[in-house]
Amino acid sequence: MKKLKRPSWDEYFLSIADLVSTRSTCLRRNVGAVLVKDKRILATGYNGAPREIRHCDEVGCIRQKLNIPSGERHELCRGLHGEQNAFLQAALHGTSLKGAILYSTTQPCIICAKMIINAGITEVVIKGDYPDKLAKSFLQEAKVKVRVLE
Repeated sequence: MKKLKRPSWDEYFLSIADLVSTRSTCLRRNVGAVLVKDKRILATGYNGAPREIRHCDEVGCIRQKLNIPSGERHELCRGLHGEQNAFLQAALHGTSLKGAILYSTTQPCIICAKMIINAGITEVVIKGDYPDKLAKSFLQEAKVKVRVLE
């Protein structure tokens, strides 16, 4: 009998996060996030402007125009982060994130890290890094497990 080569659960959910990131309208970085509990997808999100607001691919990037480095001045952006959009989708549909795992194509920023902690998310699995040492330290202090998958 032929043995199937199946992805691990981490590989599976990160590949879905990769696919979700293809919906991003950010001109600088495409991020996808998937929230999972008991191997069931609760919500997904990608980075982009709020609904009814024009996206950066239509009007240009404020951050590029102002030459703002990655990881700084998050408030100067039209878009929400992929993680934030996933949290908001869960909230919109009344889904608790307590005990959930966040799969993301990149390490969360400090703003998303604080939301992860307060939402009760217990673990973050990421594919890529992000220049935010404060976010790493907050997640560590709050005992949120962070794993990097290569």
